[in-house]
Amino acid sequence: MNRNLLFTIILLYVSQTILYAQKKAEKNKSAKDNTVLEPYRELVPGTKDIFLEMIPIPAGEFFMGSPENEPNRKEDEGKPQKVKVDAFWMGKVEITWNQYEPFMSKDMREEALNKDKLVNGKTLVDAVSYPSPPYVDMSFGMGKDGYPAINMTQYAALMYCKWLTMKTGHFYRLPTEAEWEYACRAGSTTAYHFGNDPKQLDEYAWYYENSSGGYKKVGQKKPNAWGLYDMHGNVCEWTLDQYVPDAYQTPKERKASDYIPVTTLYPIAVKGGSWDDDPDQLRSAARRGSQPSWKQRDPQIPKSKWWFTDASFCGFRVVRPAIQPSKEEIEKYFRTPPDDL
Repeated sequence: MNRNLLFTIILLYVSQTILYAQKKAEKNKSAKDNTVLEPYRELVPGTKDIFLEMIPIPAGEFFMGSPENEPNRKEDEGKPQKVKVDAFWMGKVEITWNQYEPFMSKDMREEALNKDKLVNGKTLVDAVSYPSPPYVDMSFGMGKDGYPAINMTQYAALMYCKWLTMKTGHFYRLPTEAEWEYACRAGSTTAYHFGNDPKQLDEYAWYYENSSGGYKKVGQKKPNAWGLYDMHGNVCEWTLDQYVPDAYQTPKERKASDYIPVTTLYPIAVKGGSWDDDPDQLRSAARRGSQPSWKQRDPQIPKSKWWFTDASFCGFRVVRPAIQPSKEEIEKYFRTPPDDL
């Protein structure tokens, strides 16, 4: 065979092989970027009929923060930053007392400890710390059945996520500030996920003007476009991030899974506003940090790392990444609490 012809055939084969590999890589990347998740329900450990309902949040991009012309915006909302988001699941509603109290219960806890979920023969996380018994009714008489759990510290919320992870084999955690805002917006670019008019809040949110001085059962108002309830109002929600007022001042592209690790007890970022807030605090971009005053009436010395006494407006909801990380990566999310408790 002519050497030139042989060389041409080999070159053609190699180029076709490279082209095929490139197309396959692009297809795999596209499939990863467009991960399609389905909603699901998962039984809360230690219960017979209490479920977590998880809603899929699609991958995408958004601008985090508020534009300068948004009414009542605050300086800490910075210049909008472009954020890339991987697909994940988020709780349909805020974690309720029905879902939280099994984590607090000594009997259920001891039973569950003997039934840790194994993945490839190993537990997903190391031992979980459990909350000390509250010294008073932490609902402060506002109701528990179907109502959001409140007054727990961010550390307690993290340990609840760790407990869920250990018992179910699925990695649950708190959302980052960016993930929370992306899920709240549900594709919107307005002050609220439903538009700019605060007069519409009554349809979607419990806040100061309509709450009659207390939180309400979850899921009673209209959801956002992705099926999440109470993203505006009812109770504000913990995130993974340390609250840093000027965190958005330098425009840059980032990933929604990036967050500012907590290194000191105050302030930690919460989102969404609450039953005790005015409309401007309920905006999708609104930011807030926890305060020492939330433990003002704590009788314990040292003060409890599990409970607040004056945060009846603060709770949380959970998220689950589409791709489960390694045990080592998971453990990084469940930090040791700061020394300044």
